[in-house]
Amino acid sequence: MEIRRTLSTDELLKRKRTNEKVQKIFVKIFIFFVLILMDLPIFYLIVNSFTTARITGTWNGFSMIPYQTLFNYAGNKYAQKIWNACGNTILVALVAGALATVVGTAGAIGTHYMKRKWIKSTFSFVNQIPVVNAEIVMAISLCILFVSMHWPRTFITLIIGHMVLTLPFVVLSVEPKLEQMDNSLFEAALDLGATESEAIFKVMIPDILPGIISGFLLSVTLSLDDYIITAFTKPGQGFDTISTYVEAVTKKESLPIQLRAFTTVLFIIVMGVMFIISMKLKKRSER
Repeated sequence: MEIRRTLSTDELLKRKRTNEKVQKIFVKIFIFFVLILMDLPIFYLIVNSFTTARITGTWNGFSMIPYQTLFNYAGNKYAQKIWNACGNTILVALVAGALATVVGTAGAIGTHYMKRKWIKSTFSFVNQIPVVNAEIVMAISLCILFVSMHWPRTFITLIIGHMVLTLPFVVLSVEPKLEQMDNSLFEAALDLGATESEAIFKVMIPDILPGIISGFLLSVTLSLDDYIITAFTKPGQGFDTISTYVEAVTKKESLPIQLRAFTTVLFIIVMGVMFIISMKLKKRSER
C-alpha cells in the first residue's frame, strides 16, 4: 500500500513562490517578445534610412544623403511633398482639435447641467457611439452624407470628419472635471452679481481647465494619427497628409529615401518628448 507524504507548510510556500517566479519569467518574456515585434519594423526602417538604396532592405553603403535631401526643400521634389504633407497634417490637427475642444467643452457643460436625467443619459450614450464604433463605418457614413448633400470634398469636410472623430473624446475628458467641480462656487459667482458668461469663463473654465487641455491634446493626437477618415473626406490630389501621402507614394514606387529619413527624425523627436515628460514626472514625484 502506497503512503502519500503530506507536504509541510514551508514546502507548500516554497512551491508557490517557485510557481510565481516561473509565471513572472514567462510574462516578461511574452512582453519583451511583443515589444520586439512592435519596434522591430521601426528600427529596420531607421537602419535603412542611412543608405541610398531605392528598395528598402538592400544596402548600398552608409550615407547621409537621405537626410541632406530631406532638409533641402527647394532642391528635392520628395522633400517638398513630405514637408507640405507634414504641414497639412499639423494644420488639420490643430484646427480640428481647437474646434472640437470648444464644441466638446460646451457640450459637456450643457449635458452636465441638464435637469432631465433621461435626456442627459441619451446625450451621453450618443456621445459614446463614435468612440466604440468602427472608424471605417464613420468614414463611409460621412462620405455618403457629403455626397447626398452635394458637398465637394474640401478642407472643411476634412475638418468636420476629424471633429466627428475627436469631439467625443473631448467630452469624455471634460465630464469628470465637471463632476469634481464645486458647483457652489459657480452659484456664488451668480449671487455676487456675475453674469452666466462671466461665471463660466472666470470660475468654471479655470476649474475644469486640466480636462480641457487633456481633451485638446488627445484630439490633436488622434487627428495626427488618422488615415481612414482623412482618406474619405480630404480634398483632391493636391492635398495630402503624411498618412495619405505614404499610402499614395507606395502604390507607385518604393518608399523614398527621404521618407525613411523623415520617419527616423519623427521617431527621435517623439521619443525625446516622451523622455523629457517622464523625467519631469519623476522629479515631481520625488519632490
